[in-house]
Amino acid sequence: MPLINGADRNLRWFIKDVWGHFDADHTRPGAPLFPSERKNGDGSCSRATADVFRRSLADAAVQHLPTWAGKLTPHVLRHFCASQLYLAGMTLFAIQELLGHTWTGTTARYIHVHATHVEDAWVAGQQRATDRWKGLAQ
Repeated sequence: MPLINGADRNLRWFIKDVWGHFDADHTRPGAPLFPSERKNGDGSCSRATADVFRRSLADAAVQHLPTWAGKLTPHVLRHFCASQLYLAGMTLFAIQELLGHTWTGTTARYIHVHATHVEDAWVAGQQRATDRWKGLAQ
């Protein structure tokens, strides 16, 4: 998934400065990117479960986005990312591949567009047509 709004810097920071504090061995096959504080039988870090991310996101929403408290989930973020990628010009088929959907219709339901999206596309198409005629008509 493309990293938006500087998330690549956060991920880089996490890998360089935080990951090592968990004693995670990045050379071990299957080493978790997001390790848990819980340890496996061999002393290695176990994976952080989806529940950890869900709870952390819910806590962050309460603290930073109170109007989204109880509504912001990883799945909502998946819809938001798909919508933002589409708005930025990524094709529906590219987003479908990125999200791992089998059907384009599923991807289309993920994408939420602004109310003026159809009108904006129509105006842009008319502008392209006008530009093509420039220089041809005399």
